[in-house]
Amino acid sequence: MRVVIAEDSAILRDGLVALLARRGHDVAAVGDGDALVREVTLRAAQDGLPDVVVADIRMPPTFTDEGMRAATALRATYPGLPVLVFSQYVETRYASQLLAGGAGGVGYLLKDRVADVREFLDGLARVAAGQTVLDPEVVTQLMGSTAQGDPGLARLTPREREVLGLMAEGRSNGAIAERLFLSYGAVEKNVAAIFTKLGLEADAADHRRVLAVLRYLGA
Repeated sequence: MRVVIAEDSAILRDGLVALLARRGHDVAAVGDGDALVREVTLRAAQDGLPDVVVADIRMPPTFTDEGMRAATALRATYPGLPVLVFSQYVETRYASQLLAGGAGGVGYLLKDRVADVREFLDGLARVAAGQTVLDPEVVTQLMGSTAQGDPGLARLTPREREVLGLMAEGRSNGAIAERLFLSYGAVEKNVAAIFTKLGLEADAADHRRVLAVLRYLGA
């Protein structure tokens, strides 16, 4: 994959570059949000968009939301550009902002997740493939009162809510079946029931899985 990383910590940035380069990926790294926009724009004009962008949320000069603003600006300019954002903490406002467009190819992981190399690489690959990948802690905190007050969600059984929670993490039906020790068919039935109870009819213009997750997260 072609990956562009924006991370102001030189140690973490170099570590991510080395980790991905050892696995044969083409990696470029920058240290702030403005440089990220310039790098992606340059690549888009010359060689094509990267397969995925990895960005820290807080970067110079103010260390508030430079990375998130750069990521959302790039997604607006290049719809569907896969973006995985990192944060030291769960920042629900930024997570909701990232998910608000309703499109896939987005991820929000806590920096601690980088310590689990396999988990990080799996999440990066899934975001690049157009899926939505959320840290379980992000899912927990995003649920909030909006999701709890949704009458459709209130009709879900505990098992269906459990399945939907794993969908929100970006898990496939096969991965959910493995996690919950269910058959693949049982997971499919739960997913179908979730769509029905949330009133999400089959429509080629909408991705029901994404819409269900957004309802669940209250985004």
